[in-house]
Amino acid sequence: MRIDLNSDLGEGFGPWTMGDDAAMLSLVSSANIACGGHASDPETMLAALEQAVARGVVIGAHPGYADREGFGRRIIPMTPRAIGAMVAAQVGALAGVAAIAGARVAYVKPHGALGNLACDDADVARAIVGAVAAQPGRLAILAISGTVLEHEARAAGVQVFSEIFADRAYMPDGRLMPRNRTGAVLHDRDEAVDRLLRFLETGQMPVAEGAPIKLAAQSVCVHGDSPGAVAMALALRDRLLAQGVTIAPFLDVG
Repeated sequence: MRIDLNSDLGEGFGPWTMGDDAAMLSLVSSANIACGGHASDPETMLAALEQAVARGVVIGAHPGYADREGFGRRIIPMTPRAIGAMVAAQVGALAGVAAIAGARVAYVKPHGALGNLACDDADVARAIVGAVAAQPGRLAILAISGTVLEHEARAAGVQVFSEIFADRAYMPDGRLMPRNRTGAVLHDRDEAVDRLLRFLETGQMPVAEGAPIKLAAQSVCVHGDSPGAVAMALALRDRLLAQGVTIAPFLDVG
């Protein structure tokens, strides 16, 4: 069995750091790097890109609402046209910095509220897919498993991969539990690892209320900004390897 581990990185800004990018990049196989919307700036992007290149980690753009105060976790009212332009601008910004780091941006994963909205809003999903499809290099999309964004990408002929979350609770409809609910974020790494291993064996994801649901996954996310993120990623990696699972990027970038 083969699975990708990804993490959201490069999420500092100016003198403020968020998480331990260097440690996470030694554990994951794909990195979703913030590109100036919810977090990051050119120097932060460059540092994250250089570290990813040094470790052979596949790079994705992680665009989100331009909402640093809310860390991109609030929906900002925008038309689909404006959302498409915002995503294109942020992906382009990361690609521009990547050019001087000797890096290649291979895919796009929407962040936070933008990603959650694209799970159910077809107009928003199509705007994101259109922005990604317009970029040079035939970028892929990393989408939350079983969502409208996944469907719209396939319908448009854009390569798309399914993602689940190691450290987030799920609702019966397959959506992530809202962060304002108790238990939305899993902090117990043993619980998270055990759940992930059961999922990989069965394809069934436990939910907050009701029977487990079937999801597909080519990639597993561990949030880089969560407390104990490195310890959780390390535990996941160690247990997966011990079970004979190969950890490798979901994209072969050659």
